[in-house]
Amino acid sequence: MSAVDHPAATEVLRPPPPPRGWPRERVIGYILVFLWALALVGLVAYLVSAWKPDMFWRYAPGYLSGVWVTIKLVAISVVIGALLSVPIAYGRMSRNPIIASFAYAYVYFFRGTPLLAQAFLVYYGFGSFRPQLDAIGLWSFFRDAFNCALFAFSLNTAAYQAEILRGAIQSVPKGQWEGAESLGLPRLLTLRKIIFPQALIVALRPYGNELILMVKGSAIVAIITVYDLMGVTRLTYSRTFDFQAYLWAAIIYLLIVETLRHAVDWVEERITRHLRR
Repeated sequence: MSAVDHPAATEVLRPPPPPRGWPRERVIGYILVFLWALALVGLVAYLVSAWKPDMFWRYAPGYLSGVWVTIKLVAISVVIGALLSVPIAYGRMSRNPIIASFAYAYVYFFRGTPLLAQAFLVYYGFGSFRPQLDAIGLWSFFRDAFNCALFAFSLNTAAYQAEILRGAIQSVPKGQWEGAESLGLPRLLTLRKIIFPQALIVALRPYGNELILMVKGSAIVAIITVYDLMGVTRLTYSRTFDFQAYLWAAIIYLLIVETLRHAVDWVEERITRHLRR
């Protein structure tokens, strides 16, 4: 009898039967989803039952003003930080040890210390040098708590954006530089026309995360008397002692973050269309 005719040789190996019932991971997942849904329903029920129209209409304009202050603070600081991040990223990639050391020290300090401590250093520290700042005409700027927060936030996000930009530029293959050099293109033109467009695709998602972190981190400026969204929320709670004040703020922050997240997704989809063809 040949090997083909042997029953053992023609036997088909079948996969083991799937386990009966639900796996433990699925059961735990369903329980967690149920608990989250229950918490959401409870939160909505609380908001509906404790809804106070007179309180809402009384403090809604203040919340809108706080949202505008938050958006203005984050937007201006991110733009200034983006401008500052370019020379800092260039310094981090520089072959000059002095320039590279200064850029590294800047990034190390602002990424290694809390943003709240940096805001305190600017707000309270610069106030100790009022005569010197007044002599050079800068006290009119630093006397305003919003400007102090803007200054601290700009320096902080510049350090993070510099690292994002440096990593994105270094992710571009060296062959792009070599090809541009072989064509005789200047270095700045190579950066602007070849390297930056490719680096932007890599850096877009980290830039979006940094923007979202700045929005959530902006709540700390309420401690230095800036009436942003959290500052208005604290003021509202101090007058009403109603827990809804913080729930409103949390919902508004969530809406802002979700809007930014979808905007980043839309931009990423637009600039990466050529990669999906």
